[in-house]
Amino acid sequence: MDWLGKWWRLFAVVGLLAVQAVMFAVVVHRESLTFDENNHMYAGYRMWTAGDYGLNPEHPPLVKLLATIPILGEKLWTPPLGDRFFKGEAYLDGREWLTHDDGAGQRLVFRMRLAAGLLALALTVVVFWATWEWFGSRAAMVALILVVFEPNIIGHSALVTTDVGVSLFFLLSVFLFWRYVQRPTVLRLIAAGVACGLLLATKHSGILIAPMLIALAGWETWQAEKGARVKRALGILGALASIAVIGVVVLWAFYGFRYAARPAGLALNPTLDAYMADRSGFDRAVVGFFAKTHLLPESYLMGLVDVKKMAEFYPTFILGHNYAHGVWWYFPVVLLIKTTVGLMVLGLLGAWMFLLRREFFVRDLKVEGCPTCPPKKPSEANEHIRDALVYLIVPGLVYLAVAMASGMNIGARHVLPLYTLMAIFAGAAVARVSVWGRGWVIATAILVALHAGSGMMSFPVPMAYANEAWGGPSNLHTLLSDANVDWAQQLLSVKKWQEAHPHEECWFAYFAQTTVRPEEYGITCHNLSNANSYFFRTDKLEAIPAEVNGTVLISAGDLSGCEWPSDQLNPFRAFKARKPDEQIDYGVMVYRGRFDMRDEAALSRVERAQVLLDEKKPAEALGETEEALKIAPGNLLALETRGDAAAALGNKALAAEVWKQGIISAQPLEPDARVQYVGDLEQRLKGLGK
Repeated sequence: MDWLGKWWRLFAVVGLLAVQAVMFAVVVHRESLTFDENNHMYAGYRMWTAGDYGLNPEHPPLVKLLATIPILGEKLWTPPLGDRFFKGEAYLDGREWLTHDDGAGQRLVFRMRLAAGLLALALTVVVFWATWEWFGSRAAMVALILVVFEPNIIGHSALVTTDVGVSLFFLLSVFLFWRYVQRPTVLRLIAAGVACGLLLATKHSGILIAPMLIALAGWETWQAEKGARVKRALGILGALASIAVIGVVVLWAFYGFRYAARPAGLALNPTLDAYMADRSGFDRAVVGFFAKTHLLPESYLMGLVDVKKMAEFYPTFILGHNYAHGVWWYFPVVLLIKTTVGLMVLGLLGAWMFLLRREFFVRDLKVEGCPTCPPKKPSEANEHIRDALVYLIVPGLVYLAVAMASGMNIGARHVLPLYTLMAIFAGAAVARVSVWGRGWVIATAILVALHAGSGMMSFPVPMAYANEAWGGPSNLHTLLSDANVDWAQQLLSVKKWQEAHPHEECWFAYFAQTTVRPEEYGITCHNLSNANSYFFRTDKLEAIPAEVNGTVLISAGDLSGCEWPSDQLNPFRAFKARKPDEQIDYGVMVYRGRFDMRDEAALSRVERAQVLLDEKKPAEALGETEEALKIAPGNLLALETRGDAAAALGNKALAAEVWKQGIISAQPLEPDARVQYVGDLEQRLKGLGK
């Protein structure tokens, strides 16, 4: 009898998809904008209405275009464009656009998020389809359950970001290439090419599909009989070339088949040539070739350059420590923390059977083989299962290896495709051991249930998931940061908290300060300065007192100092030693008492000085830095900015004096951060001729 029966299986699939949709709708309905969403949403709207691909080139258009379809019928105001760096233009214009047209009610935001959530449903369907064809219906049902209740996938399912989309199209591209190899037809070739094009149009990491498919092509060639290997290789290489051409055509379609990133009268700021001027000769030569020949869109090339630059810029916070740059072991540790124990055990079970016992292979025809072409004998079923495993493991290893080497260590979302592969692998393991007897069926069913139960432990805040071995969601902020726990999505919950504590004067360090404003959600806490407001320096925040007596709210991202290259620069580092009195959505820590805020007070004045410098008011800026240094003598950021103000006034002697003091203040920093700041200050001194 067919397992579950045809109709029961259909009802189960539809029911699980409905559960998934309800879960991600509940999650995003209670979340404020995350760090990057206003940027993506506004860029997508500009693409539709103005043909402008230059505001958010660091991400290709697909998700942005899909998400903004539901609002195209609205008559919306758009802010006038400024002549700003493209990132600042997209973030700040996106902020003003949503503030004016949507506000804290997030009516438009919710519609855009639900549109993006369609990609999550499609991902689940592809997981089910691929697992069915690779390992049979039992494995497919288990993989479906694992994906639907996977907390990292739930947390990102309906955000207007690229991580779920790239997970979908990576899996679809690999799977459709496998289907073509199994039975080559023109239709299957086109389908594989279109899938690869959709992948390229979703995220720049989609280019990793090239080494994945090349490696799989090598496997297929090696599997051929010796006398037929050359013919097999030529055939597959021809197919890969065709897939590449189709994929690039699909990519061009998302850019309107136009090379220029921006419409007539507008240009990228900075230009592509200027932006890649500091890249290696090889990088400039490759990107320059594609730019001169117009083989790829200008916006896409700009994004490739930006991804490389940003990977060198991002600091890392992991296991309670800050690093100026990425560390190779970041993602393996993140996977250990943010994967459910149930899924990890199922994965280990599969690895044990496959690598040690070789029990993954089908031994008889009673066990499920290839559902599309039932094997005539066990050896054919074994070959089918073996090939399916290769198509799972090779892409996963390629993706993990590149992620580990990338240096961009800002969250499990960057390895989200691995969770879908793990779910399929675990589903296959459960299907295999189900023939060993009732005891194994019960044991694996318990593990699947543990996975689902653990995944729901952090609901409706699944982004902050950590498994029980690491202390769960409430402890995650001490181990990881950024989109692992806090992507600045808690403003609606903070507003509710403030309504429940109307008489508490509060001070709020909000992770996305400047790019998203807490006051736009009705939050009346004093805004504290942080890394994001320091780097953006567009809003002149209030000068913070050196001591605060009251309630201090700190986003997990700011508490960790994950955006600072050294924890010594983090103005909230003293709070790490204290247990928060409350937590809001696991991502905002609440502290009550009297607090020494001298570092924060100095930073707030440094920011004010920077804004004044941008406004061409160096004398006033110098006064702000003087106040900062009175509060926190030797503060590195204050010394750096004071030198800038003195140089702007033409006082080279003072500038040289304070920058030299800054070099001394930079000595206690961690080695990488020290090199970064000392080198920058030495360059400033050279500019003075000192």
